[in-house]
Amino acid sequence: QVQLVESGGGLVQAGGSLRLSCAASGTIFSVNRMAWFRQAPGKQRELVAIINSSGATNYIDSVKGRSTISRDNAKNTVYLQMNSLKSEDTGVYSCFGEVKSSSSAPYKDYWGQGTQVTVSS
Repeated sequence: QVQLVESGGGLVQAGGSLRLSCAASGTIFSVNRMAWFRQAPGKQRELVAIINSSGATNYIDSVKGRSTISRDNAKNTVYLQMNSLKSEDTGVYSCFGEVKSSSSAPYKDYWGQGTQVTVSS
């Protein structure tokens, strides 16, 4: 079994910074893509940033230049550094990972439980 556990959310003033972390644990052979999603109140969940196993990244336009996704493959951990936070960044941030539990197993999708980020203006 695989678990993804996020940390680092909280309340921050507009213009401030937060660093989210998400660690995958359990029976892990390899981790492919990892990503951060967010869901604002009354809105659909959206992809914020994604990183593949080689480190290539992609971001939603609204966070480009303000956020950086990174990963530590040795720790099976993904990070999201968010700077110059705006009220519209408020939401529940969930991490996602494609995890293989053995060399012969297929990649499966796993989700964290989510962490609240609230930006006050």
